Amino acid sequence: MADRRVVLVTGGGRGIGAAVVRLAAARGYDVCLTYLGDSGRAEETAAAAREAGARVLALRADVGDAAARERCFAALDAEWGGRLDALVNNAGITGAAGRLADIPDAVWEAVMRTNVLGLAACSREAVRRMSTARGGRGGGIVNVSSRASALGGPGEWIHYAASKGAVDTFTVGLSKEVAAEGIRVNAVNPGLIDTELHAAAGMPDRVARGAAGVPMGRGGTAEEVAEAVLWLLSDAASYVTGACLPIGGGR
Repeated sequence: MADRRVVLVTGGGRGIGAAVVRLAAARGYDVCLTYLGDSGRAEETAAAAREAGARVLALRADVGDAAARERCFAALDAEWGGRLDALVNNAGITGAAGRLADIPDAVWEAVMRTNVLGLAACSREAVRRMSTARGGRGGGIVNVSSRASALGGPGEWIHYAASKGAVDTFTVGLSKEVAAEGIRVNAVNPGLIDTELHAAAGMPDRVARGAAGVPMGRGGTAEEVAEAVLWLLSDAASYVTGACLPIGGGR
């Protein structure tokens, strides 16, 4: 349908990103999703979105790589004629778990390159396309941050937590910068969410172990996070910008 809005979801092949893609398709968006490693899972997600009526473009792209980002946005422009209504900056990495004394510079650099620089660069491209001051129609950006930005990640992921603290600050600053240009910028801060992230980091039982420390007594789901993301992009949140929304079961 010609009137379907277009959303770009980075890291949209699995986990929270895949849940966002599926829900966005069901809510009337066409979807461009990026993925990095698992092409099979990405195609499953893309197929589900197509079944919901969406036009879908799935691209292998590392958001931390400038050339890959350039190819991604060029493909998006070719597919939808430069239209972009929403950006969900979901792509991110934790880096190896460990204490600060044991984490080398290379881990910090990789985490910051993807989680901060990649996110900021994708947001810059989105603003160039969305801003009413540049001939755009306005739009919405949602950054997937983490409760780690407030909790600090001690003993596990201080480097990851620091990157998400930067995401929160970036969210607030950009929201003020582009508020008069028709763009709303918000973040969601998921807590202990039951996705593949924990197993990929070598801690498959992390959600089960951590549930006792969550006031609601359980981990969350990717779908619960996706609901918050789509709400922030919707007209129901038309007066919300600069928000960092905790989704952590009270933790």
